[in-house]
Amino acid sequence: MLFETVSSYYGKLEGISSRLEMIDVLTQMFHEVKASEVRKLIYMTQGVLAPPFEGVEIGIAEKLVSESIARASGYEKEQVYATYKKTGDMGLAAEQTIAKTKLRRMSSRKFSLIEVFDMLHKIATTSGPGSQDGKIRMMSELLAASSPVEARYITRFAMGTLRLGLGDATILEALSKTSTGERKMKSYLENAYNLCSDLGEVGEALFEGGIGAIEHFKVTLFKPIRPALAERLPTAEEILEKMRGRCSVESKYDGFRVQVHVDKKSKRVEIFSRRLEKVTHMFPEIVKAALEELDFKSAIFDGEAIAYNDVTGEYYQFQETIQRKRKHGIEEKSAQLPLHVFAFDLMYSDGEDYMTKPYKERRRKLEDIVAKNGIVRLSDEIIATRPRELEKYFENAVSNGLEGIVAKDMESFYVAGARKFSWIKMKRSYKGELSDTVDLVIIGYYLGRGQRAEFKFGGLLCASYNDKTDMFESVTRIGTGFSEKQMVELQKLLDKAKTKTKPARVASIVVPDFWVDPKYVVETRADEITRSPMHLCGMEKLDDGSEAGYALRFPRLISDGVRTDKSAEEATTTKEIIEMFGMQKKIRVADA
Repeated sequence: MLFETVSSYYGKLEGISSRLEMIDVLTQMFHEVKASEVRKLIYMTQGVLAPPFEGVEIGIAEKLVSESIARASGYEKEQVYATYKKTGDMGLAAEQTIAKTKLRRMSSRKFSLIEVFDMLHKIATTSGPGSQDGKIRMMSELLAASSPVEARYITRFAMGTLRLGLGDATILEALSKTSTGERKMKSYLENAYNLCSDLGEVGEALFEGGIGAIEHFKVTLFKPIRPALAERLPTAEEILEKMRGRCSVESKYDGFRVQVHVDKKSKRVEIFSRRLEKVTHMFPEIVKAALEELDFKSAIFDGEAIAYNDVTGEYYQFQETIQRKRKHGIEEKSAQLPLHVFAFDLMYSDGEDYMTKPYKERRRKLEDIVAKNGIVRLSDEIIATRPRELEKYFENAVSNGLEGIVAKDMESFYVAGARKFSWIKMKRSYKGELSDTVDLVIIGYYLGRGQRAEFKFGGLLCASYNDKTDMFESVTRIGTGFSEKQMVELQKLLDKAKTKTKPARVASIVVPDFWVDPKYVVETRADEITRSPMHLCGMEKLDDGSEAGYALRFPRLISDGVRTDKSAEEATTTKEIIEMFGMQKKIRVADA
């Protein structure tokens, strides 16, 4: 497949605002690709060089790219940069500069998709002395031999700003339609994706072996499983009713969600974050403990890593634990803030898949293999059959500085990549506030006004994620809770992600000063959820014929900034917002 063809399809996708039309264009593109090419086409369409757990990052510096465009076209760097400032998009700057190049194209040969992908991979992974000059040389050669429209997408991809507005769910639906002519096979593809976390691998398997190959995906060591997620309920009575009168109840720790893969024969341990990024090097004490303390040959287990004082039994706050997530000074910080991992679920052990076994069996096996007092230890647990038992355990967890509790259906399977009532969380609440925080996606921002006129940044427009439509629906504007430092940092971050038009996956009738690609998540607290005709989160027709969605009242940012442990698709869903709206009414009745 020629990269020229890929660029043509990307141009079509860029001009589409309808998700259904996007699926149709993607389907047409997939019909033209070979099985040997589809993995790399999917990665490129996602804007990545590899799945997150492989740690191969694209994102070449602006200065390096502008110099590459200059060399490829015969213009000065200052001229390229001026075009970039005028267009606000280095991809368009590359397209316009290459279109009026001063240099003669040395060959009329056209690049294939594979050639472009492999060259970009080489550029991204080149390191060591002289690597910067090498990157500029390779990038300029690639651009010089490209057409203007190819240069646009090569440049955007290289900078990590492809901006096609596609989510994984949209790509999965297009793959289903390519294979069967319908979108109904998406659930099978999604299940395979949940087990391997590699959309390129799923696409390649589909093209080579059809839907039969997809149905036979299995858990594999060192390929992270997309994590199971919990639903919310506000009272012990409702939790027990949903769990048919009996459930396991565990403490909810406020640390790093980690998925640990261990193979003692090869002495290999890999640790993956909630976002499925490899973070093994950050936690040497967990690696050592996984090999020395646990009674199995190989395993995959879920846990929460948290800074914990063994002497006092004190759990440290998340703000302290997060200091352990770093690239440098790891040994020093490890000594200052030693971590423990509280293991709370088992997905695989010694060649056996435990995901399809009931939770009570997974827990029993976990108890057999995890030591009681080590770096890796079991999460606390009780079996509750009465509301007061659950409430008392919840109160103890909160008094110990934890977030709350998670109740688990003892007969349920491990549901990868989904939020089901097999797990239900109940978190501490504060007077005059919602019973839980919400994680929202930034879709736009405002300029500073009044007292904030000295800052360019004035506030955020945020959205919930509708996992049924794969859209981000506006739910609130946030204008408070920012420190001056945060305002400066958010301005710098969002300037790089702003777009001239509303992104294709964003649903909002509220218009910010600048739209932003939906990829950054912020933790927010509010007084309550209300109905609003201004926000499209859960928008529906009411009995009186008017339409209203849901919105947050008095929202404010509560964390230090953007949540790096969550992707946009892991944000609070529209369904959850609607459920929380219903819960707050029940809480008010109970309080009255």
